[in-house]
Amino acid sequence: MTSGAAFGQELSRPIRLVVPFAPGGAQDVIGRYLASQLSSRLGTPVVVDNKAGAGGVIAADAVAKSPADGTTLLLATGGAISIAPHLMARLPYKAQQDFAPIAMVADTPMVLAVRTDSSFHALPDLVKAASAQPSQVSYASTGNGTVSHLTGELFAQAAGVKLTHVPYRGASPAIVDLLSGQVASIVTSAASIEPMVEGGKARVLATFTASPISTLPGVPTVQQASGVSGLAVPVWVGLLAPAKTPPAVLDRLGTEVLAICRLPETQKRLQAVGAEATCAGSADFARLISEDSRRWERVVQRGNIKSE
Repeated sequence: MTSGAAFGQELSRPIRLVVPFAPGGAQDVIGRYLASQLSSRLGTPVVVDNKAGAGGVIAADAVAKSPADGTTLLLATGGAISIAPHLMARLPYKAQQDFAPIAMVADTPMVLAVRTDSSFHALPDLVKAASAQPSQVSYASTGNGTVSHLTGELFAQAAGVKLTHVPYRGASPAIVDLLSGQVASIVTSAASIEPMVEGGKARVLATFTASPISTLPGVPTVQQASGVSGLAVPVWVGLLAPAKTPPAVLDRLGTEVLAICRLPETQKRLQAVGAEATCAGSADFARLISEDSRRWERVVQRGNIKSE
């Protein structure tokens, strides 16, 4: 850990936090909150730079090619780091080599849901139907190659069934078609489907989490509902820096981010956008990214999934 004086020399300039999404979404809200908190704790401006597009690849590339001095950070998700390397033939960066983990801050849980009048009252009902009629049960996702798509494919592979994937441009149009009966089910974030559940229009069959989530009382995990293991899928959000950033800077940033993550205010802010605080240090974060990458590599290869 660096001394205060040495750290002041390392990070006396403004910090740019690159967010790979447009303003207004959950990740942008998380990024702006972290930027504000970091600025207060470090005594230096932390400015959010939104670089949306290409599933986060544009933002990740910008950070990978930035000076490794702690002044440019990435609000990272799995899309550009643990999924894109297995879907895209060429990436302008090396996801496992060009970044250094700082800390993981949040998880946005995924669920499998149906409309309220669906004949699938529990997850085994859906699995039974898919087993009896391969490819006749459909699931909507938020887009080809997204974590929503790959989580649905992971479930199908683990359960030994064939589901028909129907990609959409985001959760909203997918939910519209779910409720109108155009698709049988949906794999999406808990946050996006909860308003429909509260309104009595949709029912969540199971969550892709290690344990039940507080915002959906009574809803089992996929493993609890089906007996199929290995389906706890972290949809993580964390901070990365360019790979050669000095260890002392990474340590200080990690310490501050974890302190922010553990604040009661942070827990409330994250819950408001459908996320849960995870607060994992750099070593645990690095391990999770590696596991995540291996998971999606297997799913993509086994499912012969191609990017569009």
